[in-house]
Amino acid sequence: MSSPAQRIQQLRDELNSHNHAYYVDNRPVISDYDYDMLMKELEKLEAEHPELDDPFSPTHRVGSDITKGFEQVAHERPMLSLSNTYSVEEVDEWVRRCNDSLGNPDGLKSIPIVGEMKFDGTSISLIYEGGRLVRAVTRGDGEKGDDVTENIKTIRSIPLVLHGEGYPERFEIRGEIVLPWKAFDRLNEERAFNEEPLFANPRNAAAGTLKMQNAAEVSRRGLDAYFYYLLADELPCDNHYDNMLMARKWGFKVSHLMTLMDDISEVDEFIKRLDVERKELPVATDGLVFKVNNLRQQLNLGYTSKSPRWAIAYKFAAERALTRLRFVSFEVGRMGIVTPVANLEPVLLSGTIVKRASLHNEDIVKTLGIHEGDMLYVEKGGEIIPKITGVDTAAREPDAAPVKFITHCPDCGTPLVRIPGEAAWQCPNKYGCRPQIIGRLEHYVGRHAMDIDGVGEENAALLYDAGLVRDIADFYTLKAADLEALERVGPRTAQRILEGVEASKSVPFDRVIYSLSIPFVGETVARKLARGTGDIDTLMSMSRDELVAIDDIGPRIADAVIEYFCVPSNKVIVERLREAGLQMALPEEDKSDRTDLLSGKTIVISGVFSKHSREEYKEMIEKNGGKNSGSISKKTSFVLAGDNMGPSKLEKARSLGIPVIDENEFLAMIRK
Repeated sequence: MSSPAQRIQQLRDELNSHNHAYYVDNRPVISDYDYDMLMKELEKLEAEHPELDDPFSPTHRVGSDITKGFEQVAHERPMLSLSNTYSVEEVDEWVRRCNDSLGNPDGLKSIPIVGEMKFDGTSISLIYEGGRLVRAVTRGDGEKGDDVTENIKTIRSIPLVLHGEGYPERFEIRGEIVLPWKAFDRLNEERAFNEEPLFANPRNAAAGTLKMQNAAEVSRRGLDAYFYYLLADELPCDNHYDNMLMARKWGFKVSHLMTLMDDISEVDEFIKRLDVERKELPVATDGLVFKVNNLRQQLNLGYTSKSPRWAIAYKFAAERALTRLRFVSFEVGRMGIVTPVANLEPVLLSGTIVKRASLHNEDIVKTLGIHEGDMLYVEKGGEIIPKITGVDTAAREPDAAPVKFITHCPDCGTPLVRIPGEAAWQCPNKYGCRPQIIGRLEHYVGRHAMDIDGVGEENAALLYDAGLVRDIADFYTLKAADLEALERVGPRTAQRILEGVEASKSVPFDRVIYSLSIPFVGETVARKLARGTGDIDTLMSMSRDELVAIDDIGPRIADAVIEYFCVPSNKVIVERLREAGLQMALPEEDKSDRTDLLSGKTIVISGVFSKHSREEYKEMIEKNGGKNSGSISKKTSFVLAGDNMGPSKLEKARSLGIPVIDENEFLAMIRK
């Protein structure tokens, strides 16, 4: 039996670990409910043993999501977390406590309370001056956060310039950045196709997207935002509800589910109703927030060390089901990674039938201790991805054997190899394993690669099994008659495929590199390789040192490129693609435009420009040998500044003695 001091330290260590996984890595390893239960236990123990209090305890701070790639900015007003509960009774008790504190002890008739949806995303603070967005900062550790203004500007639901009138000259509005379900599904489909780790839920995907250095990719992913609190020295109204209605008029997305209530029975009904309605929303939610409406009453109620007394979060418990494991299958991806999948007795969860759930890798199978025929607990991670969270060992058959990870490829029989430093097993038979070959065919025709319409997962397998397409170069030998002879491929589909094949001959060189399925070469790396080499022959002949000298190309990528082109069959495929008419070099105008005027210089772009877009300036920097960076540091050569450059960035540049130039100076510089 551990002492209180030992248990307190154990809980602090565990919570600190979970904070890092949640806020820094964006990969939580326990549910919100389990985390909150650990936190409540620690709070209780610390209250019982005040002599063991520690200012660095997780109970005294808000978890941090700060990364090194962004400038850190102090919040003008601390962004505190909310105390939360999973109990309707505790919400009712909070309402009574607020009434008592404000001298209104009537148990039924309450002070006005606002109920709101608690969106499951990442918190943001926006500052507006004169009706224009000037800064966006993540919650961070509550005292300071990351300046993500440029990425926030890509979110179309956030007004850059306000509508209407009546807004304060300067104010702060807080909200939640979210990734809608449709965008989340699309993103995970792309990541699954490219054999990248899937996001566990839209919250993690939103947080990860907001911290990306590429604003264009942020824009493509389709983030959204909802706003829920307005702060300023002089607000238009004396209550929260009317202030948010005003914010809606100015152009902010404020949830239509926000409700003003006058008694506890309405609060209880709101909880009951929203637990149903939230499942039809286009974005993820994980609870409700209740706030005292009157701003003066909020001030009177005040704050604890980490949360306001005038607000509380009610969190919905994760939906969980118990179902039997039928069997574990092992599936091989495009890069040969073998993934164990739990095939389950069908069970209804969050409105959908769940039959399968990924077990990810051997280590997770061992950690869960799964045996054949076990009864498994299944949750929806973020209410969308089925996740095995535990085993009901009491229901296990006495003679049930542990599930063992396979030793040979389930398709071609090749002995598997463990990837050094990782939990993954891989089939090394890259060029003779059917699912790997078909995976590369699917990748080649994908939207971000050669974009050949009409060839999806089923048709790729169909073409391979019929012997028509055994490698990517075979797409250029297809004939209409051969396609139409296949089952499920009629004249119209055949024509679409052939038109897509012909159109792929004009796809740019960087996408041709990406389409080859070279390990570790994604879209961004493919662009770097295309610009750093200029043509396929140079790429195929470069040494490891020459490849590593290209911006952002490390030893692992360089080795993968060299290994790929050392395989004779790959070189044959490249030659066949060249003969088919694909783009195997950058256009001559791209080559002639390249200079080394900015060689060795690291440049930060900030603000709004009139002569060219930010992306065009980034391209100019790269074409002239420079390197783009998202944050100012001692390594920054100069800042290319447009209108509305963030004051904190300007101050940091000045403090470090870094030159700040406008677009006219920059254009004159590269014209030299």
